[in-house]
Amino acid sequence: MKIQAAVSREGRAHPVIEELELDAPRSDEVRVRIVASGICHTDLYCHAGLGVPVPRPIVLGHEGAGIVEAVGSGVQSLAVGDHVVLSGASCGHCPKCRVGRPTYCRDTMRLSFGGARADGTSPLSRPGEHIHGAFFAQSSFATHVVAPERSAVKVPRDIPLHLLGPLGCGLITGAGSVLEAFRLRPGETLVVFGVGSVGLAAVMAARIAGAARIAAVDISPERLQLARELGATDTVLSNEAAAGALRDLEPFGFTYSFNTTSAPEVFTLAAECLATEGTAGFVTRPRGAWAPNMATLLASGRRLQGILGGSAAPQLYIPLLIEYWRQGRFPFDKLVREFAFTDIAAAWDACTRGEVVKPVLRM
Repeated sequence: MKIQAAVSREGRAHPVIEELELDAPRSDEVRVRIVASGICHTDLYCHAGLGVPVPRPIVLGHEGAGIVEAVGSGVQSLAVGDHVVLSGASCGHCPKCRVGRPTYCRDTMRLSFGGARADGTSPLSRPGEHIHGAFFAQSSFATHVVAPERSAVKVPRDIPLHLLGPLGCGLITGAGSVLEAFRLRPGETLVVFGVGSVGLAAVMAARIAGAARIAAVDISPERLQLARELGATDTVLSNEAAAGALRDLEPFGFTYSFNTTSAPEVFTLAAECLATEGTAGFVTRPRGAWAPNMATLLASGRRLQGILGGSAAPQLYIPLLIEYWRQGRFPFDKLVREFAFTDIAAAWDACTRGEVVKPVLRM
């Protein structure tokens, strides 16, 4: 079928909408009419050629939510008309997938960033040109996608579907890091560096988990104010005095630190502000070279923990976060600003400039 999709090509400031052809779903796939898709910083970096390289031309987007329009012959858990949130790519049969840890699938990087299905084919094309797709098993900057059954999470029909796409990446990453990767317990403490959508999701999750202190660190006073509204007990402006301010808050250090930034100096601070046997969690890599102070880590039993997708199984955690939203405990809708799909250039610019916490494209 013919669809509209935003294509990333060399030299473009942002993806541009084009008409493409979309394959019919295979036996283990579903076709989804996308209602809305969030824009994530991973999309920005991949479009700009930064971070993990992706082939071009490609359709990005990996925070899609929509309605199932067709199902492959082997699909059993979904039906036409179901509302779904699309999550990341995984093989479904490696050791990590078999124990419900799909974010650590042995093929996740290739399946997420390779621009193709597992067999090397793309569901997208246009006459005379190969278009890379299946970005994070979805390529949701489009009116329609085909996605593996295991990547589509069925959600209740009474929830505003256009809000739910960011649960598939940014929000599950932040919340899952606290609830699943750290398994933060009541009375423990957390400092979050960078309160964009991932950091703010971590703040909200820490309040749910019963953290005794939740400190938010950012360069933006406006985002720090939002962090307070969402559950931060303390806020610290990110500058030369931040280390001292954190020591004043927790003289013996924090149980956990969670770094969403790429600044090497923040990586250092995230490790040094920990309590004995504390854990520093990271969801991105530093700009340029960085190495921890191993003497400090060894002497204090501190740990560095890399986290992908919040270490959370989407089929379990997305419904859980929706239930927390129903209860008023995870008000992620406060992060969202909507843009028409045709206004993707404005949404892209707003996200790049940091003017919007979570831009969502309405198809």
